[in-house]
Amino acid sequence: CSQSIKASLMVLLLGVGIASVTDLQLNLLGSIIAVLTIAATCVCQILTNQIQRRLKVSSTQLLYQSSLYQSAVLLITGPFVDKLLTKKDVFAFEYTFEVVVFILMSCGIAVSVNFSTFLVIGTTSPVTYQVLGHLKTCLILSFGYVLLKDPFTLRNLAGILIAIFGMGLYSFFSVSESRKKTEGATLPVNTQMSEKDSAPLLGTKTSPWQESNGVENFDDVPRTAKSAFSRQLNP
Repeated sequence: CSQSIKASLMVLLLGVGIASVTDLQLNLLGSIIAVLTIAATCVCQILTNQIQRRLKVSSTQLLYQSSLYQSAVLLITGPFVDKLLTKKDVFAFEYTFEVVVFILMSCGIAVSVNFSTFLVIGTTSPVTYQVLGHLKTCLILSFGYVLLKDPFTLRNLAGILIAIFGMGLYSFFSVSESRKKTEGATLPVNTQMSEKDSAPLLGTKTSPWQESNGVENFDDVPRTAKSAFSRQLNP
């Protein structure tokens, strides 16, 4: 990325931080989980983009091939991690009909999110996907204030405006760089002349003897025939 794109991303992150961070409390366990989450997300998104481009597969194909492995990993590690963090066993919970319905709805939403993630990353880049994710955060804050009457301060409004300004800068610089790369990759115009255009304008006239014997140049005529032919031309 160029310096302009990096600067626009810094403006975007500053705005999202001002708008979304209300209460900041740090502890060791939360910091470790946050770092691991960020690292895993970055690796996953970068690999998603590289696999789609290298293997030339669509987002649907990649999601179909990887969903089974993702489900198996979550099924094995999820209950143990949840018990480690919450001190509760998920298998001891009483699953009613309403709970099962909401779980299935959550699974459907997760599949939709994964599909949109693979689609956006495969078409654009992981950085663009993160920018769209921050736009989603700003929209959630705005809809929460408009629809649910959540508390909204001038600091939240200023953060959202700064974030939107950063998104605009990122879009502008990204489009500008894409145009420069496209113009630089344009092939030069072929200026070679065709055989017809490169043919001489004035040609030498061949004699009947040359045409009958298939000789294109007078210099290629044998010496005895050349002398006889010269005597005929100059009696």
